[in-house]
Amino acid sequence: MRRPSWLQHPTPVDAVAGLIALTAVAGVVWSPKLTNAVARATGSIQPVQISVDVRNLPMADPEGFLQSIRDEGRLSFVIRNQPAGSVRVLSAQNISPKLVSVMPDGSVIQADNPSDAAPLYARFDLEADAEKGESGVVIGGTKLKIGVPVELEGNMYRVNGVVSGVGQS
Repeated sequence: MRRPSWLQHPTPVDAVAGLIALTAVAGVVWSPKLTNAVARATGSIQPVQISVDVRNLPMADPEGFLQSIRDEGRLSFVIRNQPAGSVRVLSAQNISPKLVSVMPDGSVIQADNPSDAAPLYARFDLEADAEKGESGVVIGGTKLKIGVPVELEGNMYRVNGVVSGVGQS
């Protein structure tokens, strides 16, 4: 059997075209979607619960803001300026500090801050699919640990926060 003429004397252009074709095939085989599908099939991706605290957020209607986040149900999650996909919102709570007063009889009274100018402190409990390894939780190719700065983005907001808890769902 005789080889085709273009295979008998390959030119540099043929070699470059072959290299491009091999690179394209490698890109398809090792794509992130395929990697995630394999990880999901092998069970290495598991749901993980994440707590994110947002502090000193100036807000005109804090309860309306938190309710809109609850109603939205999902938001975009960015870890260290790297998009990490979408996460599910389990809860959004106002954790603003209370005013504390000690009475003359020694009792302590706590009350909400009546000031409209008081900033919002909020805790978001989120659920994401993550790889659990020896070194911790990996979401979207980025390690996630307590203290890591994150960004939460929805339809009408983008807020910065800090991871305050990571646990298994």
